[in-house]
Amino acid sequence: MKELVFATHNRNKLEEIRQMLPGGIHLLSLDEIGCREAIPETAPTLEGNARLKAQYVRDRYGYDCIADDTGLEVEALGGAPGVYSARYAGVQADARANTDKLLEALQPYENRKARFRTVIALTEGGTCRFFEGVAEGEILTAPKGNGGFGYDPVFKPAGHSRSFAELSRDEKNKISHRGKAFRAMQAYMVAGGASGPV
Repeated sequence: MKELVFATHNRNKLEEIRQMLPGGIHLLSLDEIGCREAIPETAPTLEGNARLKAQYVRDRYGYDCIADDTGLEVEALGGAPGVYSARYAGVQADARANTDKLLEALQPYENRKARFRTVIALTEGGTCRFFEGVAEGEILTAPKGNGGFGYDPVFKPAGHSRSFAELSRDEKNKISHRGKAFRAMQAYMVAGGASGPV
């Protein structure tokens, strides 16, 4: 059994990813390894933040680690909120405050094209590899649905009539940015990876 830490305290994200991973991987959360401190996310890019988190766990706790950073990139806002998506309305802001600020910022615009982008960093020993997934779509004028988390209620993926928050977890995983990035990582692992097949 291969042990990996997923660098998150977010139970929703942890369960979403546990459901995606193939057998042979035991995925641990930060809480399960005793890491309760806030890991700095000070890089100006998604790739940089993912690497910071994965390397932090590797250096201080000795586990191979996967860490992701996700940004919502809105075309009319020049790619904002991007790397600041989780703290768009302020460091202590919650998902509702972030969503409210986004909808307010978009009021003057007809163009509501957006994309979610996830970058995963995987540390194995002394190496770090990146995997990316993108979900194209648009921002709704008001939240729809009670599922998901973050900006899910206002993001409608391309080719669908429902928001991410209206999809089941399985439906979302098949088309989501995070699902695509994790499947790219899985393909790497199954093909041999740095640690051999899982």
